[in-house]
Amino acid sequence: MWVLVTYDVSTDTKEGQARLRKVALICQDYGQRVQKSVFECWVGSTQYERLKRRLLRAIDPEEDSLRIYRLTEPRERYVEEFGVSRFIDFRGPLIV
Repeated sequence: MWVLVTYDVSTDTKEGQARLRKVALICQDYGQRVQKSVFECWVGSTQYERLKRRLLRAIDPEEDSLRIYRLTEPRERYVEEFGVSRFIDFRGPLIV
C-alpha cells in the first residue's frame, strides 16, 4: 500500500533536532522524500506497522506532530504533481 508520512518536529532544542534527523532516517528506510517533511512509502501491512511503531517511538507527542495517510490506488490516478518531481517508482524497472 502507498502511504504518505508527514511530520513536524520541534527543533527548538538539540534533542528536537536529533528527533528530526531520526524521523527522516526512519522514513528513508521505507520510502522517498517528496518534500522536506513528507515521504511517500510503498509498504506491506507488516512494514506499515513497523514504520508506525518506529516513528511513534522517535517523536515527542507533547511537541511533535506525525500524520500517516493511506493513499488511494492506483497512485498515478489520484496524485497530481506540479513543478519539480523526483518520484521514482521502485516497484518498476530502475533502468530504462
